[in-house]
Amino acid sequence: MVQHQTEHDNENWDIKISADSGYLDINLREIWRYRDLLMMFVKKDIVTVYKQTILGPIWFMLQPILTAIIYAFIFGQVARISTGNAPQILFYLGSFTIWNYFAETFKVTSKTFSENATVFGKVYFPRIILPLSKVISGIIKLLIQFLLFFVIWAYYLWVKEAITPNWHMVFFPVILALIAFMSLGFGIIITSLTTKYRDLNFLVAFGIQLLQFVTPVIFPISSIKNPSYHLWLWLNPLASLFEAFKYAFLGQGTGVFNYYWLGYSVIWTIVALVVGIVIFNRVEKKFIDTV
Repeated sequence: MVQHQTEHDNENWDIKISADSGYLDINLREIWRYRDLLMMFVKKDIVTVYKQTILGPIWFMLQPILTAIIYAFIFGQVARISTGNAPQILFYLGSFTIWNYFAETFKVTSKTFSENATVFGKVYFPRIILPLSKVISGIIKLLIQFLLFFVIWAYYLWVKEAITPNWHMVFFPVILALIAFMSLGFGIIITSLTTKYRDLNFLVAFGIQLLQFVTPVIFPISSIKNPSYHLWLWLNPLASLFEAFKYAFLGQGTGVFNYYWLGYSVIWTIVALVVGIVIFNRVEKKFIDTV
């Protein structure tokens, strides 16, 4: 009996599933091993959303342009909110496209455990695969939508000569990565907490709507006349990212590229990711008993 147990213990397994991992452990090798599953989830997110629609992927383009037109009319023409030196349609198109990516990624990752409990209870795979797939599929959708932004941006740059972009555009991948990781970090924090506190599901959508109005999506911070409000707006870790994006692509007066506040956003992103991973790794081991 002892000999049988020893031989069993000495076997070299290809995959070993254990609950003894640390709270900060991210098995990158295991995630790479399941990369095909990750890509399958990404493809599913992109293809199935518009699979049975008449216009199909055209909705990727229609959604941001229609929203930008509505924003330009309501906030630009009716409310007379300044967009600095940038054309209103271009200002709102760029801002909304970025905001929509953050909001959608945050919302879908915040439902990881509650919407996939049956799958998690039957099949093993790294749980972080699902929120990662939402982040990646969201980036792909964002890049598709940005093709439209770049077409209109090029028109205002070379034909109308109405914008003055600058070399800070090279930071766009960094800005996008920070927004992606921030939405992932906050999303997995919320999904971990909702395994016990279901009320958070109702607060997320409402909270995102409120957050949009304290993030410089429909206005540049410089357009706020009362300087005492500026600090409160900058304390929003998303503010510096949106301001940097608009400044880089649209020029001075539409945003500010502030390295101090960008560093502040980087710290927020790192903290959100670390805290999110710790809570996520802790909850995934026993969430199936509470969901």
